[in-house]
Amino acid sequence: MRIFETAVMDPPKGNVVMETHNPPAEADLIGRLRSGDQGAYEQLVRDNIGRMLAVARRFLKNDEDAQDAVQEAFVNAFRSIDRFEGGARLSTWLHRIVVNAALMKLRSKRRRPESSIDELLPTFREDGHLDSPNSQWRSLPDTMVVRDEDRRYVREAIDKLPDTYRNVLLLRDIEGLDTAESAKVLGISENATKVRLHRARQALQSLLEPRFREETAS
Repeated sequence: MRIFETAVMDPPKGNVVMETHNPPAEADLIGRLRSGDQGAYEQLVRDNIGRMLAVARRFLKNDEDAQDAVQEAFVNAFRSIDRFEGGARLSTWLHRIVVNAALMKLRSKRRRPESSIDELLPTFREDGHLDSPNSQWRSLPDTMVVRDEDRRYVREAIDKLPDTYRNVLLLRDIEGLDTAESAKVLGISENATKVRLHRARQALQSLLEPRFREETAS
């Protein structure tokens, strides 16, 4: 039976909370997991399945691939629970495993040549100044994108980025990994991670420019 058939599919929304302590109830759950308690396994899945699927879906556009990645992540978590050191919340540890599983799934699929994002990056005149000045919407508060339609637009724009840039943007700006963690997950240097992230943010702004410029003007 697939692990999803008995899981609760409508959990709370939002990212995993990055805390660095284990409350008594979680410590008890960890102990039960280590002892092989089947009920503890089911509880771990039930409590985390929705958030972990949301994470996997951000990286994998195919829902079946996302479910496979999460299932693989739970299996890996069960097998390695004895190596969990308790320095972070169990959900944070599981979050990292899901991210890795999703990226592994991406790497295992046949990859098409990635398109260039050069046309989305800023260009400069010979005097070193930008060809186009920064748009006014850049300085607007973050509440500008709280509406569902704006969130969808931003997500669609992120999905237009080649995986090389999309993944680093998701890791740093959506999943909340720091530069060192992101570099480790991606298998590249921290400097390369910073360069990719900078270019990804610039390209994303170019993609978002038309919509938010119009909203600022209206």
